[in-house]
Amino acid sequence: MRILLIRHGDPDYENDTLTKKGHKEAALLAKTAKDLQVGDCYMSPLGRAQCTAGYTLRELSLTAKTLDWLREFPAQVDLNRSEELRAAYTDTRMENGVYMPRIAWDMVPSYWTEHPEYMDYDKWRTSEVARVSDIVPLYDEVTASFDRLLADYGYVRENNHYRVERESTQTITLFCHFGVTCVLLSHLWHVSPFVLWHSLVTLTTSVTEVVSEEREKGWAYFRAKRIGDISHLYAGYEEPSFAARFCETFSNKEQRH
Repeated sequence: MRILLIRHGDPDYENDTLTKKGHKEAALLAKTAKDLQVGDCYMSPLGRAQCTAGYTLRELSLTAKTLDWLREFPAQVDLNRSEELRAAYTDTRMENGVYMPRIAWDMVPSYWTEHPEYMDYDKWRTSEVARVSDIVPLYDEVTASFDRLLADYGYVRENNHYRVERESTQTITLFCHFGVTCVLLSHLWHVSPFVLWHSLVTLTTSVTEVVSEEREKGWAYFRAKRIGDISHLYAGYEEPSFAARFCETFSNKEQRH
């Protein structure tokens, strides 16, 4: 079985669509659509993902099913409940003396790298972030939905790997987002999602390809053949977007901090 995870194009977050650059990126991705062999397509309900998918779907005269759990991973942390975490989420906005919610996984590296529980697949669930956020139930909801989808294709989750009810060389393509992609990969590989959120970046319209390996009859594991491939952008002489990245050097005030 083959899984393609495609991130949306350069985002206009305010209007939940693509920027002019994002449309160009999605069009360049669509030029490679026949070579991608996308198979069955699924997409996030958010506009930026649907717009990105639309270019490829039109190119191939295909349709995609919208899955709500493919939206960007929405877990939020409540800093009003944890003084310890306030230094981990810098520049948090306050209104009337109350901290506004923050994306739960968007903490500074100086915090999470010094707390080993965030690097452990099981222990992150009992971390301080987990205590004051909805991250655990949302993670379980997304990964359970993912497993139900894989089961439809014959791959049934048992403990930390997959039982093969029926062999398949079929492809499924998920047009979605960086955060939720890390959730899905962490589940497939049995690693903490924090490791992937902070150690990996998949640029806009990038393609991540994961395939099953069945070295033992009836059991499968998934390995990545490519992660964050943006060769279609280079082929079109399009500079990759900075979206999802942070400043390479702190003194560079033109890049996101």
